[in-house]
Amino acid sequence: MSLLGKKFNAPFAKPFAPFFFAGIIMMYGINSFGNTLMNTDEFKNDPRNPNAGKTQKPADKH
Repeated sequence: MSLLGKKFNAPFAKPFAPFFFAGIIMMYGINSFGNTLMNTDEFKNDPRNPNAGKTQKPADKH
C-alpha cells in the first residue's frame, strides 16, 4: 500500500509546458522591471537599494 495513492501513467510535463515557459518569461520580465526601477533617480540613493553603495563618482582632478 502506497502512502501517496495510486500511480497513474499520465504525462505531466508535456501538457504543462506552456505554463512553465510563461512562468519563466514572467519572472524574467518582473526581474528586468525591478532592475530598471532600482536605477531610476527616485530610488538610486534609497538605503534599501542593493546598488546604492556601488556607484562610484569619478575623481576630481585639480
